[in-house]
Amino acid sequence: MYAIIQTGGKQYRVEKGETIEIELVGIESGAVEFNEVLLLNDGKTTHIGTPHVAKCLVKGEVLGSKKCPKVISFKYKRRKNYHRKVGHRQKHSVVKITDIVRS
Repeated sequence: MYAIIQTGGKQYRVEKGETIEIELVGIESGAVEFNEVLLLNDGKTTHIGTPHVAKCLVKGEVLGSKKCPKVISFKYKRRKNYHRKVGHRQKHSVVKITDIVRS
């Protein structure tokens, strides 16, 4: 059984017991629920939402947070003595999927 969920403007394919890294959610640790399920496959049939699958929920547990690798933004204009370097590290939450519920 797997599902495709949407969180943080991105879509993820998740299965029970899997660990994923998503955009930062508002909690440090504990339970989290994703109700924006776009697709659910239970092994026999595939349920496609319009836009979301009704009465479907993906439960997970936030294990912690981490930072992604640094992304460098560099601006440069030749012969003008102009250059700017800015780095950014996005924070992500590490979530373990505990259950996929369809009622």
